[in-house]
Amino acid sequence: MAEKAMLQYAEKLTRKPYSIERQDIDKLRQAGFSDRDIFDINQIVAYFNYVNRIADGLGIELEESYR
Repeated sequence: MAEKAMLQYAEKLTRKPYSIERQDIDKLRQAGFSDRDIFDINQIVAYFNYVNRIADGLGIELEESYR
């Protein structure tokens, strides 16, 4: 259940960050995540989204071994 809640949050934060609500955070807490865990999840998801958007915006292509 915890992994599913985390992945649902990560997907929502990635696809529709403007739609995150308190209940999304509450679901993570109910799944057993501490506030620090939630902060870490948020930071990791946000970081990868940031890096991917920079790469996409600059037209950077992945090396063949990463596709």
